[in-house]
Amino acid sequence: MDFLIYLKAIILGLVEGLTEFAPVSSTGHMIIVDDLWLKSKEFLGNEGVANTFKVVIQLGSILAVVVVFKDRFLDLLGLKRKSYKLGTKAPGHLKLTHVIVGLIPAGVLGVLFEDYIDEYLFTTNTVLIGLIVGAVLMIVADKFSKKAPQIETVDKITYKQAFSIGLIQCLSLWPGFSRSGATISGGVLLRLSHRAAADFTFIMAVPIMAGASFLSLLKKWEYLTMDAMPFFVAGFISAFVFALLAIRFFLKLIDKIKLTPFAIYRIVLAVIIYLFLI
Repeated sequence: MDFLIYLKAIILGLVEGLTEFAPVSSTGHMIIVDDLWLKSKEFLGNEGVANTFKVVIQLGSILAVVVVFKDRFLDLLGLKRKSYKLGTKAPGHLKLTHVIVGLIPAGVLGVLFEDYIDEYLFTTNTVLIGLIVGAVLMIVADKFSKKAPQIETVDKITYKQAFSIGLIQCLSLWPGFSRSGATISGGVLLRLSHRAAADFTFIMAVPIMAGASFLSLLKKWEYLTMDAMPFFVAGFISAFVFALLAIRFFLKLIDKIKLTPFAIYRIVLAVIIYLFLI
């Protein structure tokens, strides 16, 4: 019985790790795998522990981004200078202030409407809307990228572009839209290459996701019990490992395959959820 619970925790970590930073909506996949199949509320004992578990495994995915972009984060914090493969002669051109500017819009709206979003928007129907509308945005971004000259490196991003991407990131507050799908699409529409947009998306995700996760854990502190900790650790490690693999794989492919294949997948996923799971 314990082995089965560990296995379910690892599967949920796998789903979180593979989908959190791909533009496919981790929320949509969690609904399918957890709410409609694994039922973490049941095998972890109650809804509070299950929700805390999902926050913990998200931290595993965040840690994976930190590992992949460790040199970039050290540079942003002024702790290390490094030349980047896609960078310019001034490798520190992307500054911490660019990231902060990009975080402001979604950060403000997230704080103002957090309770409303949690209460009214986390439903299967709203996720379906997010999957479809987000897919359309991604296809439009790909079409636009063929006509407009692109900025090849995140080091050339301007403050105006950073803030505009932050505004588009606000769409991801709608469950199912996908943070990476919204921000990469926004970056491409603002003439960044797919890789540059992806780099900025992942870098910007760490502070906003880490902050939201730690605040959520503070509210759920009572559920971090010793009995549940082994399952939390198993899920965390699983999410970290699979997110590490997924991020590196995605960054190698994004400039080649663009966003449209992910958009098609999202539409197919939405149709499957609608026809068979609701």
